[in-house]
Amino acid sequence: MWRVFFTSAIVAVVVRTAMGWCKDGNCGHFGAGGFIIWDISGGQEDYSFEELLPMAVIGVIGGLLGALFNQLTLYMTHWRRSYLHKKGIRVKIIEACLISVITSAISFGLPLFRRCTPCPEADANSGIECPQAPGMFGNYVNFYCQNNKEYNDLATIFFNTQDDAIRNLFSAKTAHEFSAQSLLTFLVMFYTLAVVTFGTAVPAGQFVPGIMIGSTYGRLVGMFVVSFYKKLNIEEGTYALLGAASFLGGSMRMTVSLCVIMVEITNNLKLLPLIMLVLLISKAVGDAFNEGLYEEQAGLRAIPLLESRPKYQMRYMTAKEACGNQNVVYFPRVVKVADIVSILRSNDHNGFPVVDHARSGETLVIGLILRSHLLVLLQSKVDFQHSPLPCDSRGDLLPIRHNLSEFVKPVSSKGISLHDIHFTPDDLEMYIDLAPFLNPSPYVVPEDMSLTKVYNLFRQLGLRHLLVVPRPARVIGMITRKDLILEDNDDPTAVELQSTSVRGTQSNHRVITRKGDAQQPLLDGLL
Repeated sequence: MWRVFFTSAIVAVVVRTAMGWCKDGNCGHFGAGGFIIWDISGGQEDYSFEELLPMAVIGVIGGLLGALFNQLTLYMTHWRRSYLHKKGIRVKIIEACLISVITSAISFGLPLFRRCTPCPEADANSGIECPQAPGMFGNYVNFYCQNNKEYNDLATIFFNTQDDAIRNLFSAKTAHEFSAQSLLTFLVMFYTLAVVTFGTAVPAGQFVPGIMIGSTYGRLVGMFVVSFYKKLNIEEGTYALLGAASFLGGSMRMTVSLCVIMVEITNNLKLLPLIMLVLLISKAVGDAFNEGLYEEQAGLRAIPLLESRPKYQMRYMTAKEACGNQNVVYFPRVVKVADIVSILRSNDHNGFPVVDHARSGETLVIGLILRSHLLVLLQSKVDFQHSPLPCDSRGDLLPIRHNLSEFVKPVSSKGISLHDIHFTPDDLEMYIDLAPFLNPSPYVVPEDMSLTKVYNLFRQLGLRHLLVVPRPARVIGMITRKDLILEDNDDPTAVELQSTSVRGTQSNHRVITRKGDAQQPLLDGLL
């Protein structure tokens, strides 16, 4: 959080400095904008209850178009991953170039078929010039118009940066700037190209294109509202803003964060209730058909993304039932190198339980070791031993032969691969004592724990593995919040934890347990 706060402060200073320098026209296309990207604070100030119905219709349209967009992009992405992108990088580059050429041809060609429109009467209060001077970007773009007092409404959307095009659609006091035919043409074209472009080998987001799509049909609805109610205080740009929020809500299914973002980038807090209304309606309509855009893509890539809440039927299931009849792959404490290699080659598990035999003959779980850590041990070979006995049983000390950095996965690569490690026949006959390298206190749940609680543990703690064991036979102690409060002492090495007395006992329960009591019985499964 402090890093984000610091970087945001630096960005604010840099942007403010750049804005002052760009006011003189030194930045070209990057000269407009700032902290408030699309300022509509001077737009519609009030609304009536009669307008709630068309605003709700915008929410329904956003939910339907957003759900359709998610489904179409899912089909396109599946086709690319299954067929097109398997043909190599060259095909990805050709696809991106081809889509770029098609987009450019359509963007330039469609305005040529649109007739120019006479400029409206000049309004000194609006501060908008019609048409715009050559080389300038904004409202009322003159594109192949014979008369100097005419503009091409379709070119006004196409021949602008997306920020300027959205600003034109959000703008107030520009009634009848766009015709219904132009908005509908742009909506169909941009919606189709957005579906085709999403998933190509080009780093691009969906937020701004989603605003473009939503603001287009939102402005289209606003035109019908203005002509139907015939009130002077209704602005088409207000409905364009609501349309943008509805499409993002119907596609991405975000509510609170998206509502805050839309209010911040438009600098109009008065429209907050309306934005909340269309977001809730569009999300409800979209949820009736499919999941959000990113959830659909994550499911296509087989990413185990957990939802915010568990399914209802999980209340009646236990952790043991979730494990099923799986055979848990585990290692003994001292394991043969050949067995490690064989197990790593036969499965893709990321973590493995490690078990040991107690003096009573009972098998106990002593920890969990990661696949990446095993690969580090196999690559270094410094921990190989000839004896199948643990190091401490032979009276030997456990020397530290590794640095912590060796077990950290490199950011710039996928880490160590088993195929890159060469083993001699003598290496495969050696043994490794895994006790110094495992996690001795992994997260463990009893076998009869509700699967809903297990789900919440994975979500809230960000777990990747969870051991399932039989219910322990006896209680070692009980920990409360007071037990976790450190007492302030003068000697920092003598810090103790507070103890909590338990009713029915004469002694206090301590946090620290004996080593022999910390072992877990043989596990039932691994989640």
